Amino acid sequence: MKFLTLENGQLGALVNDTVVDLPAAAAILQATAPAGTLERLIEAGDEAATRAWELASRAVVQGDACRPYNEVRPCAPIPVPRRNILCLGKNYLDHAREVAAKMKVSDKAPTSPIIFTKATTAVIGPGAPVPAYPELTCKLDYEAELALIIGTGGRDIPADRAWRHVFGYTACNDISARDLQKDHLQWFRAKSLDGFAPMGPVVVHRSAMPAPADIEIRCTVNGELRQCATFDQLIFDVPTIIEVLSAGMTLLPGDIIATGTPAGVGMGFSPPKYLHAGDEMVVEVTGVGELRNTVV
Repeated sequence: MKFLTLENGQLGALVNDTVVDLPAAAAILQATAPAGTLERLIEAGDEAATRAWELASRAVVQGDACRPYNEVRPCAPIPVPRRNILCLGKNYLDHAREVAAKMKVSDKAPTSPIIFTKATTAVIGPGAPVPAYPELTCKLDYEAELALIIGTGGRDIPADRAWRHVFGYTACNDISARDLQKDHLQWFRAKSLDGFAPMGPVVVHRSAMPAPADIEIRCTVNGELRQCATFDQLIFDVPTIIEVLSAGMTLLPGDIIATGTPAGVGMGFSPPKYLHAGDEMVVEVTGVGELRNTVV
């Protein structure tokens, strides 16, 4: 099951290469739409997701409210999150080591998750431009990530129940201004400028999620492969992440958790390969498809 947010904010479903406008399909088929937006579908839960998928499948068979995927420009799955994106830093060992080499610090793996946030106003969708901000940074960088979407909220969630609280996953690009990251010590500003959180194009429901070893996270810049890893290489896995984040803090439906980036970021090269106006980034996560954005 794959869901997306269409141009006018309405809920869509991607069935093979066909996009269904679910509110429109419900009206044509005289059915009740489980939700009008992806945010509401996430809040409604797994049963609503199943009904939405059944409606989408029926619409495709009858050719109602359908368009080819290549004619659609989706928004970010959750265009305006209710609160900041929760992020994991240095959660792939090879990335932790490449950062340590550049910063001349210990390359030992973190002993507990490194957590920071990105502002909600940083979120943009597939195809949207990423500002270069030459007046603010000369060290613009990319970070391909798999982002989880919380479905059922909760506090103090034990690791063995963590997956039950995940609605699905999508792709995210944690754009970062490395010089601001160094200047301000904390990472929030360096990672929260407008346009610094491209996300999408679809949310894959948990029921269709492959095993971590079968989920690949990749990033190319101008066609050059920079990052490539599998999701089983996380230092802190999903159950651990959710257990730690929910300890004493309620996770809410629709919360976004960016799980970390693999090695191969621009700052890790010698010399560094920072982004410039005109560079095209493509983040790919197995099942999600391409998240393509250009620096302007």
